[in-house]
Amino acid sequence: MAFPRLLRQLPIVLVQTSSTILQRHFSVSTAAAAVQKMTRVRVVDNSSLGNTPYHRPPRVIHVYTKNGVGKVGDIVLLAIKGQKKKALIVGHKMPGERMTPRFDSNNVVLIEDNGNPTGTRIKVPIPTSLRQMEGDYSKVLAIASRFV
Repeated sequence: MAFPRLLRQLPIVLVQTSSTILQRHFSVSTAAAAVQKMTRVRVVDNSSLGNTPYHRPPRVIHVYTKNGVGKVGDIVLLAIKGQKKKALIVGHKMPGERMTPRFDSNNVVLIEDNGNPTGTRIKVPIPTSLRQMEGDYSKVLAIASRFV
């Protein structure tokens, strides 16, 4: 006798529990890995394109790696002021390997297609791990004033 009555009340109980779950607002998505598509970045060199105010922040539209996740030393394609420009990642928020710094923002330096930096100075410290990485970062390292 009690079983049919319980079946009639079951939908009401389920609705009440689902509404309490929806009110908690917790996230079940995984942590964002370093720099990927649509990530907002901060241009840290003194190039005119990166320092002129614009109503949209620069965003990553492509990461030149196999898995689509950019770490320090990787090249990305940015959408900045209606243009597409290549950039080098010199710092990201996500904690990396041991003894590598973690930054407050995702920092990039604008580069030309041949790898030369667009600006003449980098305003923030860049990680010393760029010195040991493969690739030609010598010109970017030359215009940097501080290292961490």
